[in-house]
Amino acid sequence: MCRVRHVVRCLVLGNLAIATAAAFPAASASADDVADFYKGKPMQMVIRSTTGNEYDLLARTLARHIGNHIPGHPAEMVPINMPGAGGIKAAEYMATVAPEDGTILTIVSQGLPMYQALELGKPMKADMKAFGWIGNMSTSNQTLVVWHTSPTKTLEDAKRRVTPIGSSGAGSISVQLPAVYNNILGTKLKIIFGYPGGAEMNLAMERGEIEGRGTNTWSAWTATHSDWIRDKKIVPIVQVGLRKEPELPDVPLLMDLARNDRQREILGYVTRAVAVGRPIATTPGVPPARLQALRAAFDATVKDPSFVADAERQRLDVNTMTGAELEKIVAALIDAPQDIKAEVKQAIKPTALEMVKGVKPGKGD
Repeated sequence: MCRVRHVVRCLVLGNLAIATAAAFPAASASADDVADFYKGKPMQMVIRSTTGNEYDLLARTLARHIGNHIPGHPAEMVPINMPGAGGIKAAEYMATVAPEDGTILTIVSQGLPMYQALELGKPMKADMKAFGWIGNMSTSNQTLVVWHTSPTKTLEDAKRRVTPIGSSGAGSISVQLPAVYNNILGTKLKIIFGYPGGAEMNLAMERGEIEGRGTNTWSAWTATHSDWIRDKKIVPIVQVGLRKEPELPDVPLLMDLARNDRQREILGYVTRAVAVGRPIATTPGVPPARLQALRAAFDATVKDPSFVADAERQRLDVNTMTGAELEKIVAALIDAPQDIKAEVKQAIKPTALEMVKGVKPGKGD
């Protein structure tokens, strides 16, 4: 059964903002302006992936309900899938094309704040610190899994033999985390990148083109392929998060695999990057009153019984974080000490021998 857990973290500044809004008529006028702006306004939800995976399901579920809690009750929010470059395409659309008025929301690729912070690959046209962060849909642990036919069954096996795994694009955490496993833990993962989304990677596993997936949250597996879990078709061999998933007590946690203090700092940074989860944002430049209204609408939506029932029906694990807290995490990743970022950058960088595009891998050691 799915778990829908709403984590409310009240910040002092947030409480002061509420008190101020109640005390001054100007705040009421601003609220009226927000309602007038959104009344009947068409809205869109830009989704950084193909259809059918966790990003898509979470974004579409939120899009169906959040309009009921936005002042003025806008028109239906239309979901638009925009996969490409591990989420960079959607993020750059939000930063350079979408109107900066709060009518366009997006679910951001989990790995992009770290991608920007560490200056990986081609510079993005999007600044993650400038986005209007609305809330986090899920902080479920990331898992590295292998298909049941793979000779690799444990992390130790992955250190002994080459294991081809699927990933998406350069900005994706599905490339970054396997590189950490190789560079810090000593695994021999062959990263096959360029898959449009999780559905294509899953099909490639079934066909034997790859032996596993570099990343997928545990909640995504329970939502989209609970039958694979039941039938032991996938074997999780490591998980990344602040604490173990209750269903995976015997799967090692990345933080617990550090062999010294410096590794703990590196793996701690990576773990915090994973805590970005499945974040919802709007474009840079949205007026503060509208951003605050969108944050309040998100907080109300995830507690709405109709939303909760919809999420449970789909077996989605909704474990939320406020927009203010999400904004702080993103800023902390980007503004971390340079020496730590330099070491993390090396840890998440795959070598040319580890990373192959569009190649059907063999199965030998």
